[in-house]
Amino acid sequence: MEPAQLKTAVMNIVNTSRVLVEFMLSQDQKNEARRQRQHSEKHEEDMDMDTDTEFCETTGPGALEIMLLMGQVLSMECRFWARETSTDWWDRIVLQVWDDSQWLRNFRMRKGTFMELCDLLSPALKRQNTKMRAALTVGMRVAIALWKLAMPDSYRSVGNQFGVGKSTVGAAVMQVAKAITEVLLRKLVTLGNVQAIVDGFAAMGFPNCGGAIDGTHIPILAPEHQATEYINRKGYFSMVLQALVDHKGRFININAGWAGRVHDARVFRNTTLFKGLQQGTYFPDQKITVGDVEMPIVILGDPAYPLMPWLMKPYTGSLDRSQELFNYRLSKCRM
Repeated sequence: MEPAQLKTAVMNIVNTSRVLVEFMLSQDQKNEARRQRQHSEKHEEDMDMDTDTEFCETTGPGALEIMLLMGQVLSMECRFWARETSTDWWDRIVLQVWDDSQWLRNFRMRKGTFMELCDLLSPALKRQNTKMRAALTVGMRVAIALWKLAMPDSYRSVGNQFGVGKSTVGAAVMQVAKAITEVLLRKLVTLGNVQAIVDGFAAMGFPNCGGAIDGTHIPILAPEHQATEYINRKGYFSMVLQALVDHKGRFININAGWAGRVHDARVFRNTTLFKGLQQGTYFPDQKITVGDVEMPIVILGDPAYPLMPWLMKPYTGSLDRSQELFNYRLSKCRM
């Protein structure tokens, strides 16, 4: 803000305050004059004329003048608040110039996938324009969220990149994440073709396998309450994401939100996935015979998970050759 503009704004605010004070004082004088007029018994007509004259001389500014002055100050303050921003980088460079390799590096997806994602999320993200400003397009809203999730940039940095405020970036991230959860989660994270998954794991060396499970830690800021509960074994604040994936590494079941301090096995035991596997309802009742044992469709986990009839984990301790081979094949498929 230029010094001259700042001085003008301050003077306008001061003058407006003075006018308001004078107006209130004049109202007090008016009320006092009326009280005196009501109690006076002499020269009633003269007193009425004198009082009216005096009132007209000392009333001060009218409502119209005050509104005009306030309008000047508000219009000037609005000019100070406005910030020139530009979306040219997004409109003219990213959308029109970038190729798929640039999209993949920066947004973690190709442009075609991005456009399809926008179409799917459009009903949940589309906003109406207002008299104050035009709403962000669905494409920009999704792009802001993806950029923030893909990059370690601050909200301010992302806002500068797209020509929006940092609060807009925060709102876009939350809106897009909510829309993805509500619209896409149940459509995309599904079990899929079980037989294709079993055949895929069998080709890698492990028979009748329906998935591999593990947990990962999503870094978060320290929460204000129970912060110690979110410190994981590596010493930073996090939430646990548990994922079951197929033979191609695609998510077929996820669970997120447990505090980082919670052990993977405890997270697993408190999921609907565990209940479904325990009850035998998650996978089809498809068994094979290994030696003299009937083996259902199993999932593969690391040593942190419990050994179950439907969950295989590596052998530990001193191993013979067959156990080493078992561990090798299990580890190969799980990794």
